[in-house]
Amino acid sequence: MSALITLLAFLVALGTLIVVHEAGHFLVARWAGVKVLRFSVGFGQSIYLRTFGADRSEFSIGVIPLGGYVRMLDEREGPVPEDERHRAFNNQSVGKRIAIVVAGPLANFLLAIAVYWALFANGVEEPRPVFGTPTQGSLVDQAGFKAGERITHLNGREITTLQELRWALLDQGLEHRPVQLQTLNADQQIDTHALSLKSLGQKALEGDVLKEAGFTPLQIDLPAEIGAVQMGSAAERAGLRAGDRVVAIQDKTINNWTDLVGAIRKSAGQSLVFTLDRGAQAAQKITVQVEEFDDKGEKIGRIGIAAPHSTELREKLMVKISYSVPQALWQGLVQTWDTSVFSLKMMGRMVTGEVSWKNLSGPVTIADYAGQSARMGLEPYIRFIALISISLGVLNLLPIPLLDGGHLMYYFAEIIKGSPVSEQTMLLGQRIGMAILAVMMACAFYNDISRLVSG
Repeated sequence: MSALITLLAFLVALGTLIVVHEAGHFLVARWAGVKVLRFSVGFGQSIYLRTFGADRSEFSIGVIPLGGYVRMLDEREGPVPEDERHRAFNNQSVGKRIAIVVAGPLANFLLAIAVYWALFANGVEEPRPVFGTPTQGSLVDQAGFKAGERITHLNGREITTLQELRWALLDQGLEHRPVQLQTLNADQQIDTHALSLKSLGQKALEGDVLKEAGFTPLQIDLPAEIGAVQMGSAAERAGLRAGDRVVAIQDKTINNWTDLVGAIRKSAGQSLVFTLDRGAQAAQKITVQVEEFDDKGEKIGRIGIAAPHSTELREKLMVKISYSVPQALWQGLVQTWDTSVFSLKMMGRMVTGEVSWKNLSGPVTIADYAGQSARMGLEPYIRFIALISISLGVLNLLPIPLLDGGHLMYYFAEIIKGSPVSEQTMLLGQRIGMAILAVMMACAFYNDISRLVSG
């Protein structure tokens, strides 16, 4: 069941991103008067083929679902009837060709903006940046952090959520800049901590920067009672219910929620025997098959349960972010822009060797994350789609021949020199582009295999 969810989540996410990207090319091509011959989702042999529109354009679904394309009428690819030459892509002005090419990546960015806009307008609940006792000897410990402090500002910028803090630290960590963190403790006292990020290495940028800096989760003494059971989870399949109190796991006493989570996390892929207290009923034993998840390279166990509800605790640990419709649109633009810039910085650091190429993920890793986010709920899943959509948009704008950015490079050269780039130059560029993409794909697949083998 877990593998099926992962496969479906991956195909839906990938299909959505491909359709959106290619729809950008298609719609602007039609606007520019270019005849579209085929709109394809996937490569290779068609498993579904239909024609549509006055031009009898083909819509195809290919057997290899790792991309797509829009094929347009073009004299460089075959003879074009005299009465349709004006509709050939190669006969359009350079401005129209640029618009058609850039429309694909732009559509991916617009999808991300729309997702964030809807989320922010509807309101999203996220963890606050409040932490437990720092890891001994860590950067955070050396800076004097205390358990229960909540970070409110970073270098003067307001920090509301844990995710905002993580992105800000990653951004500053890439530049090895020191940061000033303003905090608020349980007594509402303000403090400031200087945190040097110079000693943070690649591991922090590739994994969990908060963990590497020394931040730890705030320990809350909650009862080991199940507040909710996720639909389709390992807990539901085993028969666990909301309201069950976990007395023991594998005959080892469970005193609180922290004990419960700890026992599950370290038992990825194992079968655990839960001893339950169900009130008037006698103590029951239920076997639960713990699912395995990848958490920044660490294999952890999850079964799909939530802590008992506590309004006071939720207000302390969670915050709901909500904006008016115009403000939500602006926040969506900012989120998409910041993520795009950060992606470019990471790619630049990979080229210079400052960040490992292990960060390059292939389809297996993307499928795994798609499945994990889908099992967490609709909101995390569409956030994942927005993030991958941004990555796809940024990647396609890189000045590499065969990608959209490579075509744009040719067209800007055409504007400068006053004539199109020669076919010989474009053929050479295609060979270079194929070599670069082959290396990138090989690295991505190698990383996927390494993650599968070594975890």
